[in-house]
Amino acid sequence: MSTCSRCGAQFGCAMADGTAGPCWCTELPPAVAVPVEGGAAACWCPACLKAHIEAQRASLAGPVRE
Repeated sequence: MSTCSRCGAQFGCAMADGTAGPCWCTELPPAVAVPVEGGAAACWCPACLKAHIEAQRASLAGPVRE
């Protein structure tokens, strides 16, 4: 089990847990490394990573023009 460095939730990470097969995160669009205090990267739970990806998409899209 892994612990989300953003919200503290427990979740399964195939890479960290050493289980067979790809991790669930490989099915999501690529995102920049998850920032962690101290400069290292860490895993986020599915909910936090999905929210992070959506926020990136929104910031790249810019403001909605009417």
